[in-house]
Amino acid sequence: MKHTLLSIDPQQFPEQFRALLDNADVYDSSSSESARVFFVDKDGGYYLKCAESGALRREAQMTRYFHTYGLSVDAEAYLSLDKDWLLTRKAEGEDCISEKYLSDPVHLCEVLAEIMYKLHHSPFADAPDYTEEYLRHIDENHQTGKFRPSRLFPVTDRKEAWQIVQDNRHLLRHDTMVHGDFCLPNILLKDGRFSSFIDLDLAGLGDPHFDIYWCTWSLWYNLHTDRYRSCFYDAYGRQNFQEEMIRVLAAFEAFD
Repeated sequence: MKHTLLSIDPQQFPEQFRALLDNADVYDSSSSESARVFFVDKDGGYYLKCAESGALRREAQMTRYFHTYGLSVDAEAYLSLDKDWLLTRKAEGEDCISEKYLSDPVHLCEVLAEIMYKLHHSPFADAPDYTEEYLRHIDENHQTGKFRPSRLFPVTDRKEAWQIVQDNRHLLRHDTMVHGDFCLPNILLKDGRFSSFIDLDLAGLGDPHFDIYWCTWSLWYNLHTDRYRSCFYDAYGRQNFQEEMIRVLAAFEAFD
C-alpha cells in the first residue's frame, strides 16, 4: 500500500481526531476517487478514511460486525457530518499484493481459497443481507448508463449484459457471508496466515460467487495472467460452486 507524506493542519479535521493527528506523520494512502484515506503513523498506526456523507456508514457497521468474530480490526470511530469519517487501527500483517506473496502464486491461491472457504462456511448470527441493496445499486447504475465490462470475463455488449442480469437475478443466493470485494489488497496475512479483512462496505449475506469472481479477477489483475484461476478453483473446490455463475456475475459487475 503506497504512502505519500503530507503536510496537514489538524484543525482542518473534525475535533475528535485532532489529538491523534497532532505531532504525527500523516500520509496519503488513497486508492480510489470515492474516498480519501490518511495513514496516521502513531501508536502502531491508524487509517482515517473520509468520503461523502453517508458513504462510510455500512463499512463502519460491517467492520464492527467482522471484528466481533475476530476477522478484522475494530472501527475506532465513525462520524457522519458534512462528510463521513471512519477511523480504524492498522491491522497486523501485509496485504496479498506484497511481492513475497505474489512471488508464489500457487501457494497464494491455496491460502486465499482456504480463507474464503472458511468465511463462506462459518456461522454468523444476525448477519445483514446485502443482496437487495446491491440489486438496487445495479438498477440505478443501469438507469444512469454506467457500464464497465470486465476484460477477464468478456461481456462487451451493454444490452446483452443487462439481459443476463434480468434473466439471472432470481438465482442470486443470500445465504452466505461474503466479503463482497474479495480482492488481494483487502486480505491481510501475517507470516503467511490470515490476519484481517479490510474494506468491508460490501460485506454481508449474499452470493458466494461474488467473492470467487473478485478473487479470480484480482489474481489476474495483479499477476498479469489468468493462468492461476484454475488453481484457485481447484483449491476452493469446484464442487462448491457453479463456474457458469462466475460468468453471469461478470454481467452484474459490469453495472457496478
